[in-house]
Amino acid sequence: MAAKRQATGRATASKRPASKRPAARPTSSAFDDPIPTPQERRTAARAIRKQVGRSAHGSWEPGDDRPDPIELLVEQNRARVPELVPLRFGRMALSPFAFLRGSALVMAHDLATTPDAGIEVRLCGDAHLANFGMFASPERRLMFDLNDFDEASPGPFEWDVKRLAASLVVAARANGFDRITARRSVLEAVAQYRDWMERYSAMTHLDVWYARIDVRELVDARAVAVRRQMQPLLAKAEGKNHLKALAKLTVEVDGRRRIVDDPPVVEHIADESVLIQRLEAVFAEYRQTLSADRQALFDRYRFVDFARKVVGVGSVGTRAWVALFQGPNGGPLFLQLKEANPSVIELARGIAPAAHHGQRVVDGQRMLQAASDVLLGWATDEPTGHHYYVRQMWDAKGSIDVATLRPAAFGTYAGFCGWALARAHARTGDSVAIHGYIGDSERFGESIADFAEVYVDQTERDHALLVAAIERGSVQAVTPTA
Repeated sequence: MAAKRQATGRATASKRPASKRPAARPTSSAFDDPIPTPQERRTAARAIRKQVGRSAHGSWEPGDDRPDPIELLVEQNRARVPELVPLRFGRMALSPFAFLRGSALVMAHDLATTPDAGIEVRLCGDAHLANFGMFASPERRLMFDLNDFDEASPGPFEWDVKRLAASLVVAARANGFDRITARRSVLEAVAQYRDWMERYSAMTHLDVWYARIDVRELVDARAVAVRRQMQPLLAKAEGKNHLKALAKLTVEVDGRRRIVDDPPVVEHIADESVLIQRLEAVFAEYRQTLSADRQALFDRYRFVDFARKVVGVGSVGTRAWVALFQGPNGGPLFLQLKEANPSVIELARGIAPAAHHGQRVVDGQRMLQAASDVLLGWATDEPTGHHYYVRQMWDAKGSIDVATLRPAAFGTYAGFCGWALARAHARTGDSVAIHGYIGDSERFGESIADFAEVYVDQTERDHALLVAAIERGSVQAVTPTA
């Protein structure tokens, strides 16, 4: 009967005169809203300078109502694993650079008090220079890009630029470079950001979306001295794969691979049987966030073992796990499950939090990164309500140890970061407006360099506050062993 009604409906529709058929009018803004021309958007962006001049970005002075940075961090830790919090503070206390890496929340609150042009992008939210690196694209080409999206959220484009600039200055000081070298690194990063933003503004948005930074091509175009220093780092990243992880992170026990404990950084947790049941539910939900082809890929693997794994500096204390799977032809698969909490950008701006922070991180990565992990997804641990995102671990991923770079290579790397940040912002924002506001001169770069110098002075003062709090016992810290 249903089939007969369906057939009748088709026949009736086919006899209706074309002139009397209701018009299917699209209602989305993609069809209705006119798009201002590039010249109109560039002119409007330049006009913003009358309200927020580019020189306005060069100053930093803490207000009387500035939140206490240590209190902000202590409050942030309340949602973290209590026994890991001292390790977080121990890592942050090692240097001002380590403190900056771990205090994205503090800097976000500070940036919220600074002027911006009102041109928004999808921010990385934690764009310090150690959060750029190399990874293999699905085509197995080694790419250079942003590689951390825990804080990704909409916000003013200047916030990412300023965090990158501050990280360059604090890292340059840690390397023993003089003030001129540190400033030049910032100017190089901002110049590359500006110049590439200009190039992206002249491209179609589809071409911007396809744009990538191929590491081998990038390095091959550099001076001989820079290539010599970079080549071993590339080889190390390319060799950092699942097979290498299997050899380094596991041992065979009674014919079964087990992740090696290295507490507190890597360790199995008591009541594994209960946790495994929850893990099964988490991975079942995670699987639903994958496309059909990637579900089929994931379905070929079988669970072997899992353990808690501490990662990073600012992330220490968040719940993070590594899970080992075995493939049908003997190959391993390592997946990392990492807790996702409200973005520091959301907290500093006072905007509504995302409905699911794991999805927020995944969406941010897919928007900002040129080629994302094929097994990227998210899930919720229902008994606790904790949000997670899931990604491959050690899939030809690598980062540059900036402490080993000499001045020339350090400046080159700063430019790489500026380029990658421009590409990410051009994907998620209006490259024409950003370049229209920045312009072609060095004025914006000089202002960002001024800001970075005075803000790193603040970072050093905040770091000293943490060290003092640890020494008097008001904050507990454990000195990291690795």
